[in-house]
Amino acid sequence: MKTVNRKHRISKIVTIVFSIVVLPALLLSLALILPASADVPKHYTDLKFSSPPEIKLPDYTRFQLQNGMIVYLMEDHELPLVSGTALIRTGDRFEPSDKIGLAGLTGAVMRSGGTQKHTPDQLNQRLEQRAASVETGIGSTSGSASFSALSEDLTEVFNLFAEVIQQPAFAPEKFNLAKLQTQGGIARRNDDPNGIAGREFEKLIYGNTSPYARTVEYTTLENVTREDLIDFYQRYFYPKNILLGIVGDFDSQKMRSLIESKFNPWNSEKPQPTSPLPEVSQAKQGGIFFVNQPELTQSYVQMGHLGDTLKNPDYPALSVMDNVLSGFGGRLFNEVRSRQGLAYSVYASWSPQFDYPGVFIAGGQTRSDATVPFIRSVLGELEKIRTQPVSESELAFAKDSVLNSFIFNFQDPSQTLSRLLRYEYFGYPKDFIFRYRQQVEKTSIADVQSVAKKYLQPEKIVTLVVGNQKEIQPSLASLGQAVTAIDITIPPPKSVSRPTP
Repeated sequence: MKTVNRKHRISKIVTIVFSIVVLPALLLSLALILPASADVPKHYTDLKFSSPPEIKLPDYTRFQLQNGMIVYLMEDHELPLVSGTALIRTGDRFEPSDKIGLAGLTGAVMRSGGTQKHTPDQLNQRLEQRAASVETGIGSTSGSASFSALSEDLTEVFNLFAEVIQQPAFAPEKFNLAKLQTQGGIARRNDDPNGIAGREFEKLIYGNTSPYARTVEYTTLENVTREDLIDFYQRYFYPKNILLGIVGDFDSQKMRSLIESKFNPWNSEKPQPTSPLPEVSQAKQGGIFFVNQPELTQSYVQMGHLGDTLKNPDYPALSVMDNVLSGFGGRLFNEVRSRQGLAYSVYASWSPQFDYPGVFIAGGQTRSDATVPFIRSVLGELEKIRTQPVSESELAFAKDSVLNSFIFNFQDPSQTLSRLLRYEYFGYPKDFIFRYRQQVEKTSIADVQSVAKKYLQPEKIVTLVVGNQKEIQPSLASLGQAVTAIDITIPPPKSVSRPTP
């Protein structure tokens, strides 16, 4: 037996030596004798894309609890892991205008403030011991609560997850800490020129007071109390307002029993009426706006106008138009960046939202002295795609880019489940993404020019520049429109006292 084991070890060592020493040397020798032409990489225009594979949704179960909560289950036994996400029909677009920041604080302190059964430290310790997580948050259009755990710890972690959703304690000290952290974010918000550009561009499009553009200030934060968090939570966190999706290594029948045991007893006495969505219209119609940042050596440019939703039937053709304009090998990259050398980065995107109009946005980063030529060049490319048909090769390359990136929407079951939840949350058909793919495949040259002419509206384009006024030569005024300065000074707080519950 010892002889056999010894021979086995020797054989294994020989295999390893061959793999590490002999095989690489052999491959190197072969590489040296190959003709030089084999080392020349292909130009991207010579690349040939194979047809993307057909994609099918994994098996899943959908059911509704007695209290109205909707649940999706999708088994995936590749790894011993389970994760789940709950979507809550809420969002910071529903918070009062004098208490901006309320929703974000509610989402943060739901988790950081512990539960009625576990203090924040106890909750953290129990999760850390199991290498698990439970997180909560509230964004612009939805709230979320999520968990991840090893399969063997599923019951314990899911119990904590259910506690956080149903019995948050909103510990006063954690509420105070969250307010202080938010104050720190306000103080630092002008440190990043990209952040300035994105924030101020949204205000130009949606308006300063729009829920889709307004920002938390010291004064609105001071108005938020711990009681406000509890009231906001009670208004939106109830079973009929929640969609729960779980994916991973579990048995669906047992998982359903666990969910029913933890969530069926939870009932809301008086579900709140649905809040109407905020109305949207474009605030500024055209114009050039400027944020002076003397310390910058380059300009950050964003330009565009109000867009539409994903439900727009022309969205697939607009996606193809995007890929003709933008991305590696797109017109803006080839012309503005590569040929003219006017940009470090340049892009254009039709960016719709699920249930309110998104934006069409173009822009990039450029040298201060190239700012005006950059803007003119981008506008020129937008006008060209509106008035001249794209070529057959451009159309083919753009469609192939869209279709070949399509498969990345389904890299793993968790992505697929997330998409199903979002579609139900916003009222989209479950096969929306597949309809989109079919329409992309059918998009023609005429379709691209038609949507470009219809949806790209030069007279409505708002141009925002964040840069060094002295270094921008020629000046922005040479573009032939009035230039409006934007003041980004942060309004001071009413008081300097620490937040109190």
